[in-house]
Amino acid sequence: MRKLELHWKILIGMVLGIVFGFVMTQVDWGKGFVSDWIQPFGTIFVKLLKLIAIPLIIASLVKGISDLKDISKFRNIGLRTIGIYILTTVVAISIGLLLVNALQPGNGISEETVTKLTETYATDSGVTSKIAEATRQKDSGPLQFLEDMVPDNALKAMSDNGLMLQVIFFTIFLGISMLLIGEERAKPLKDFFDALNDVVLKMVDLIMLSAPYAVFALLAGVVVSSSDPDLLFALLKYAGVVVGGLFLMIVFYSVVVSVYTKKNPFWFLKEMSPAQLLAFSTSSSAATLPVTMERVEEHIGVDKEVSSFVLPVGATINMDGTSLYQGVAAVFISQALGFDLTFADQLTIVLTALLASIGSAAVPGAGMVMLVIVLESIGFPPDKLAIGLALIFAVDRPLDMCRTIVNVTGDAMVSMVVAKSVGKLGKPNIKEWDDHLDEVK
Repeated sequence: MRKLELHWKILIGMVLGIVFGFVMTQVDWGKGFVSDWIQPFGTIFVKLLKLIAIPLIIASLVKGISDLKDISKFRNIGLRTIGIYILTTVVAISIGLLLVNALQPGNGISEETVTKLTETYATDSGVTSKIAEATRQKDSGPLQFLEDMVPDNALKAMSDNGLMLQVIFFTIFLGISMLLIGEERAKPLKDFFDALNDVVLKMVDLIMLSAPYAVFALLAGVVVSSSDPDLLFALLKYAGVVVGGLFLMIVFYSVVVSVYTKKNPFWFLKEMSPAQLLAFSTSSSAATLPVTMERVEEHIGVDKEVSSFVLPVGATINMDGTSLYQGVAAVFISQALGFDLTFADQLTIVLTALLASIGSAAVPGAGMVMLVIVLESIGFPPDKLAIGLALIFAVDRPLDMCRTIVNVTGDAMVSMVVAKSVGKLGKPNIKEWDDHLDEVK
């Protein structure tokens, strides 16, 4: 009998989790039961993925750089990566703005719905904390993002997944320094990181064995904690515009994969589906990163020299799905609250969303912090910021799940394009968790 593929197992787990969550909302004790006895298993799974994210970045990036033998190759990969990420982000924001201006979902929001959403969410701690964090980021200097990239304590940076850019900076510095001391002197350290990379990838394989059960727990938790169904229905048109834009981004990625890399786009999406489904379940590019790297390297054939740089950087600065959402949400809020936007304002949204995506953390909810910065850049009244966020807060979590899929898919697509451009796109080399089991029996 043929073994069921991982993405089908995860998909079944997701569907069962959603159904189970809805069943539990129908009984008085259901929400408490899911929170106490089901959701913790999903939380543990996410923690395990985050646990290995930093070791994987360090080992993979050092191995990738030290394998280059030539620093100029790294420069070529770096410049192409940043350039393509900027281009795809601009495409994403433009698609979002075109759709929201054409469909105008904010014009259909009644005064009654605005009032109800404001009363429900305007004073919510989630909204107020996002505004406070955005104010802190906005008050920082123009080169603050560069200053934040450089750690003053490497070990401290490695202890916090939110400081991933600092870890990447230190690791690149370490890898280049290893190249400069010569292959013979660097060999003991290189052997250590090569072995560490193999071990961490094996940990990814082991963690993924529990993925179907984990996404069941995560989705059940999301369903029982969802907002008022009436409010969700009122925002259906807005959510539909965001999801439609995200779908068009997937189409855009598929076209690029087909035209430039000459690979079947349906094959690409199939091979990336486990990472996409985990991205949906966790709403975190950072938590999904170990799985994204494993799928891109082993199942798509991108050389580690490319993937070890492109994917960690992408998980931190490439937020295509989130940037698209910025454009749609900013215009939607302006339409709903009667704040007129000029063409110059919309160009400002493109530029600000692009810059904000670079400094945004790859964690759930970071998109709303970016949105506050975008709204302030177009002169949105400060006293209405809480009302604006309250309008979209009810559907932010499900949309966050959807846009994380696009973020992860975009990272994978760019890694393929960069690999193809430098001749590093080879054949898949799939490894299973039990490949070496006979050796240790």
